[in-house]
Amino acid sequence: MEDARDDKTITGFVDRLTFGITRVLESLPGVLDVRFAEKAPAEKRCLMSWEQKNNCALPEDLRDFYLTTDGFMLTWNSKLGNEAVPVGRMVINSIAQLRPLLQSSVYSLPNAPTLADLDFDDDLEESDGPEQPHFDSRSRIFELDPCNGNGKVCLVYKSCTPGVIAQQCEVWFLDRSLFWHCLTPSFTAYYRLMITYLGLPEWQYNFTPYGPSPQAKQWAALYQPLTFHGDPNHDTASEPLLNKLDPAKAFRGKAKPPTPKKKQPAQAPASGGSTAKGQGVSGRHSMIKR
Repeated sequence: MEDARDDKTITGFVDRLTFGITRVLESLPGVLDVRFAEKAPAEKRCLMSWEQKNNCALPEDLRDFYLTTDGFMLTWNSKLGNEAVPVGRMVINSIAQLRPLLQSSVYSLPNAPTLADLDFDDDLEESDGPEQPHFDSRSRIFELDPCNGNGKVCLVYKSCTPGVIAQQCEVWFLDRSLFWHCLTPSFTAYYRLMITYLGLPEWQYNFTPYGPSPQAKQWAALYQPLTFHGDPNHDTASEPLLNKLDPAKAFRGKAKPPTPKKKQPAQAPASGGSTAKGQGVSGRHSMIKR
């Protein structure tokens, strides 16, 4: 009986932590091997040590998350023929792996440029969007998810001052071409977003101007058809890719060819017919004038 209670307690904890997404995935056709890695809570001294080492204050929601579980890992596969193909992957690094973004050289050569050297000037930034993170000391960037090599989801502290504890942070996505894209203003919003997208491949690229790859779009159309909208930056002249039924286009059927009209034999008008017709017309005009 104690083991049964423990199993129910663990199941309830996983459901609360994942918003029941494990049961949703298991109900989808073709989904196999839904695995959630249970992790012990992080110790408070580890959180305090991280804040002192990096001179940053963890946001309250992220602190509560680490005090519940030290990291997050949920994966699932899809059955393709007779093989199981890895598809979904949701990851949030543990507090020990929440490390600063590498500031080392981009190339392993002498005098090679660093990420700070590749940073853009303020004049090149877009004025209408949010302030972009910087690779130099103006921002403090920590890796939340390596995205399986397709980029990096980062916890970003902006407008930092040396010697001052950074307080406010946001969640940004750094693509493989080292361009930044804003995801959410808080960790809680990002956590919900990650679960909503089921950890599908390259789902973060939905928040970029170019979108995910064609293969990733196929997986999204298969397992997330209600929220998958294709490329949000499509050409206005073309129709958007939406799951929308237009009865005028779907049920109009096949067009029938018009039936040719039979030509009637031309008859010569009777003599005086034209003059009588003309008199009738002129008579009607005269009645209207009166």
